[in-house]
Amino acid sequence: MEAEAGAKVEEKTKKKKKKKKKSSSSTPAPTSTPCTKSLCINLSGYTDYYVANGQTEPPTIPVSQLYKGKKFPTGEIMEYHQDFNRSRITDEEKMALDGRIADTGFYETVREAAEVHRQVRSYAQSFIKPGIKLIDMCERLEEKNRELVQEAGLERGIGFPTGCSINHVAAHYTPNCGDNTILQQGDVCKVDFGTQIDGRIIDCAFTVAFDHKYDNLLKAVQEATDAGIRNAGVDVRLCDVGAAVEEVMESYEVEIDGVTYPVKCIRNLNGHSIGQYQIHAGQSVPIVDNGDQSKMLEDQMYAIETFGSTGRGHVIEDGECSHYMKNFDAQRVPLKLNSAKKLLAHVNKTFGTLAFCRRWLERDDGGSFTVNSLQGKQERYITGLKSLCDAGIVQAYPPLVDSPGCYTAQYEHTILLRPTCKEIVSKGTDY
Repeated sequence: MEAEAGAKVEEKTKKKKKKKKKSSSSTPAPTSTPCTKSLCINLSGYTDYYVANGQTEPPTIPVSQLYKGKKFPTGEIMEYHQDFNRSRITDEEKMALDGRIADTGFYETVREAAEVHRQVRSYAQSFIKPGIKLIDMCERLEEKNRELVQEAGLERGIGFPTGCSINHVAAHYTPNCGDNTILQQGDVCKVDFGTQIDGRIIDCAFTVAFDHKYDNLLKAVQEATDAGIRNAGVDVRLCDVGAAVEEVMESYEVEIDGVTYPVKCIRNLNGHSIGQYQIHAGQSVPIVDNGDQSKMLEDQMYAIETFGSTGRGHVIEDGECSHYMKNFDAQRVPLKLNSAKKLLAHVNKTFGTLAFCRRWLERDDGGSFTVNSLQGKQERYITGLKSLCDAGIVQAYPPLVDSPGCYTAQYEHTILLRPTCKEIVSKGTDY
């Protein structure tokens, strides 16, 4: 097919660019050779890729120290391919604007957060395997995230709770305390987590599976995400990005245990623009042609994420809620319950408008050692949390599920629509 052929040509170009990056002077001198492969299908590269950059195995050096005195790695650069955008790469006015933005430190902040994400997820891929408790997986990943980003409250830390949605659950599931769910050999698990520095959030996800019968499902979603990225650009209509994703995704079928299923886009899930301390900043990037004529904006960050399903291709909210977030534009509302007032004060100083989960509230540090030391654990907070949700101050995000028995997959990257080019800031050797 034409879309697949285009993807292959694009991949050859990417490989050439990666080779050039390896010789860049901005990368620390190699000290070791990566050698460990992930057990997860459809992930390339080495889980210990970072040792070539001077990192330890397992990684213990904060990324800011690892690159001290050097520039952080630049994401994959793609030129805008639309006719109305081709000249941006050489336009002197756009080049000057790009330089002024770079001078603010914005690009370096985003790239540091992206490198933290790459190292954390690569490390996680080394221990994600059948038999691990999902709560242990999430806590181990999150502790490494805090360590490598040098958690400092709202200044730098985790972007949002680690999602590990299984099978027909597509998104917004992370274990609450006491949830002892174990990852099974036949599961399809979406690992979705974020890093943030100065509120600049890297939102990036991949799918974990161990059985090759899911190959086509994962391939369909990964290639659909790549198609969305290729077609994104300044002044591109959002519906055109969705159409490109839909064309690739729904060209696939997958045979599971002797039954052939069409791979469907989950039509009511979307990518989104990302603002400072605002994971969903107003624009939704569809994964089907929904007719939205709104255009993508210059100098904006976007999460290009796609979801594929062997089920109905539509999700509903169902199950115990774990994810919460203070509404970005929450109005001041009088609260009657002391428990609600106490919890809101904790949320404001610890998370601000970043997403959080119940597990974090129940940690000794309440979600941030920098902010609360070991005096942050929230006790008997459920009634207060419900009150904040009822008042419209905090939004609950329950798990999003497709039809029971089906399988769903997700891939996601954060991109930056610079004045001159498109930068896939979260791109790694794994996907």
